[in-house]
Amino acid sequence: MTAHPTHPNDPAVAAFVAAVNAGDKDAFFAALSDDATLSDDGTDRDLAAWAEREIFSSNGRMHVEDVSVDGRNLTATYTNATWGSMRTRWVFTVTDGRVSRFETGQA
Repeated sequence: MTAHPTHPNDPAVAAFVAAVNAGDKDAFFAALSDDATLSDDGTDRDLAAWAEREIFSSNGRMHVEDVSVDGRNLTATYTNATWGSMRTRWVFTVTDGRVSRFETGQA
């Protein structure tokens, strides 16, 4: 039985995770397409406001536990100062080498 990878092999997704974990806003938005969208627990959100609240002002971090073969579906323990730690799922759409949409929610 093969162990599941814990590092995304899709370069855009890997850049997204690295930017979140570094708290690097510039790198985060560079990993996204200009018209990127997101859904949190099934509801579309304003990406800039969500990222500020859920990642940057609350020290958000992703500890990736499992990655799909294509590198675009993750299970991670997500931790921030607002909500603490929770198991989350992340599904990424990548267009032209950048994340054009991501969907997250509790796993």
